[in-house]
Amino acid sequence: MTRRHTTSLFSRLKCAALAGLVLAGFAATSASAADDPDLIFRRSTVFKLLSPNDKLATYGIDDPEIEGVACHFTVPEKGGFKGWLGLAEEVSDISLACRQIGPIRFKDKLAQADDMFSKRRSMFFKKMQIVRGCDAKRNVLVYMVYSDRLIEGSPKNSTSSVPIMPWGAADQAVQKCGDYFK
Repeated sequence: MTRRHTTSLFSRLKCAALAGLVLAGFAATSASAADDPDLIFRRSTVFKLLSPNDKLATYGIDDPEIEGVACHFTVPEKGGFKGWLGLAEEVSDISLACRQIGPIRFKDKLAQADDMFSKRRSMFFKKMQIVRGCDAKRNVLVYMVYSDRLIEGSPKNSTSSVPIMPWGAADQAVQKCGDYFK
C-alpha cells in the first residue's frame, strides 16, 4: 500500500468513527427524552446568519422524590453548526430557582446531596447536576445546580432553598425534612 492510500484509508476511518459518535450521541439523547424537564421558553442571545442562534433556555422540573416542590433552571445553549449537531461543549453558567407548589410530602428516605436531576452538557465529558439536601435546623430544602467535567469541574453554581410551610387549611401537619434525610 502506498502512503497516499494509507492516508486516504485513515481519513475515511476517522470520518466513519466521527459519524458513529454523532449517531450514538443522538441515540443517547432520544433515549433519555422521557426524563427531560419541561421547556418553558427559549430566548436568542447571539445571532448567527447560517446556523442556529445561541440561546438561553428555561426549563421546569418537579422533584421526583418530594411532592410539592418544583425547580426552574436556565441554561445557555450553543448555536452554530457544532451546537446544532450536539458537538459543542456548553458553558457552566446555570441559574436555579426552586419553590413549594403544593403540600410537601416525602416519598422515601433521602441522602444529603443526592442527585435530583442530571443532564449531559457536552458529547462526553460534562454534565449538569441538581442536588438536594436538608437544613434540618431551619426545616428548609436546599437545591444546588453545578456542572462537572471528567477532568476538571467548574466552581460556577447556583443555590435555591424551599422552606417547608403549611399549604392551606388541610395541611397543618408540616413534615420535617430532618426526619427524611440520612
